[in-house]
Amino acid sequence: MTAPTPIRRALVSVSDKTHLEVLAQILIDAQVEVLSTGGTFKSLEALGVAVVKVSEYTGAPEILGGRVKTLHPKIHGGILALPTPAHEAELRLHGIAPIDLVVVNLYPFRQVVAKPGSSFEDAVENIDIGGPAMVRAAAKNWQRVAVIVDPADYARVGAALREHGGALPESLRRSLMRKAYAHTAAYDAAIAGYLARFDDGGLSLETDALPEQLLVAGAAQGELRYGENPHQPARFYATEQAAGEPAGLHRAVQHQGKALSYNNLLDADAALGLCRDLSRLGPAAAVIKHVSPCGAAIARGDETLADVYVRAREADAESAFGGIVALSGPVDRAVAERLAETFLEVVIAPSFTPEALALLAAKKNLRLLSLEDMFVGTGPESQPALRLRSIAGGLLAQREDAVSVAAAQGRVTTRRAPTAAELRDLELAQIVGKAVRSNAIVLCKDGATVGIGGGQTSRVEAARQATARAGARAQGAVLASDAFFPFRDGVDAAAAAGVTAIVQPGGSVRDEEVVTAADEHGVAMVFTGQRHFRH
Repeated sequence: MTAPTPIRRALVSVSDKTHLEVLAQILIDAQVEVLSTGGTFKSLEALGVAVVKVSEYTGAPEILGGRVKTLHPKIHGGILALPTPAHEAELRLHGIAPIDLVVVNLYPFRQVVAKPGSSFEDAVENIDIGGPAMVRAAAKNWQRVAVIVDPADYARVGAALREHGGALPESLRRSLMRKAYAHTAAYDAAIAGYLARFDDGGLSLETDALPEQLLVAGAAQGELRYGENPHQPARFYATEQAAGEPAGLHRAVQHQGKALSYNNLLDADAALGLCRDLSRLGPAAAVIKHVSPCGAAIARGDETLADVYVRAREADAESAFGGIVALSGPVDRAVAERLAETFLEVVIAPSFTPEALALLAAKKNLRLLSLEDMFVGTGPESQPALRLRSIAGGLLAQREDAVSVAAAQGRVTTRRAPTAAELRDLELAQIVGKAVRSNAIVLCKDGATVGIGGGQTSRVEAARQATARAGARAQGAVLASDAFFPFRDGVDAAAAAGVTAIVQPGGSVRDEEVVTAADEHGVAMVFTGQRHFRH
């Protein structure tokens, strides 16, 4: 066990000045000599800290527009020196004082590149050089030097200084060291991820391009209640999002209810994604159970969001019990009253009115999540999110699936073309079908799902499941299939139940046979050429 090193001298240079007043008081109380730079120097001085400019200490001015400030032997020698006679003699020879505490957080690279219109030059200028060098140096020499990269750690460092007579115990220095390396690793991953979006000429790559090297960094958002099952520990890690990507669940605000579980987050993500897609067609509601849709609806005419939600719920009221709901608009009292009618696990929406929150407060186990910028970055120019899944030995990565060929843009292959009303329902069925596990069949009617068959090992079985769930509601409904029909039996089953129009990718060796079956039944059929498997 290394004896605690008294904190006599600190270097403070922070981009994020959150809680700087807390740190300033800690340094004053502990009578620590403080070195600093630029804006941090001015802020500390204003807070009453007796602070010395790094340039005065080193005798070297800040140069190159501030690009070189702390890259100096008197700084890095003071940080990296070991408490050995040889190193101490070298420090005396060169007039270098040991630095015992480094408080540094880095240029706001992530925030800069996330701004709309941010240029490549802006991004490069916000790549920190001196900061990571000091953080890594201090972390390397953690047995003598403490390093703080997170303002949330100021208070615990202050408490430890008071408890240990101006020194920090080895366990805390080790903890801070681990956090420092994670901080610089995440920072470098963000830079590498941003640069991967440009070719060797500095031009932006297509939004569906994938990086040659995948660097993933995530900040823990706290422990989840449990994983897929109660005996499995789990955490949620917030990862970097590219500019133009829609906001993720790490940005959501939880207003009430128990802590979220692993399954809650998976379901909420599925509901959020489906609702975002549906919102292109108007006010929308999606109900998810076990990561798969059990009901979805879009507004007809002047329907309210409360009306839309009820039709989504009633698409499969039995399955909606204990489900997760996503809504495309603010939840007001009228919507809240309808939500309160059913036991639900999670509701996510852009916002909740005070009246809605007060009404739903009686549902103490219901989690309410608001995501104010729920639909920011979901337009045609948005960056499709990178989706990752782990397998033994690595990660699979792909861009988010999107229905880019709607039924109205597809090729009519039957004698009868779909009506305008059928086309609208076909587009709804396509979007919902993209969210259903393969093999997937979705029936829609009058702006709502009426039957969903998913996760089946044969397409005709998925069709039978969907029509069985729809029952009499299949009469006059339309159908979307996530992939082609390998045989005509799926079309026969759908037509027998009353389906009047079908959208599918096409591409089977038996397409002609399938189209013939549709014509025999008077069913309109559209080919899109675009498959939407979800495994």
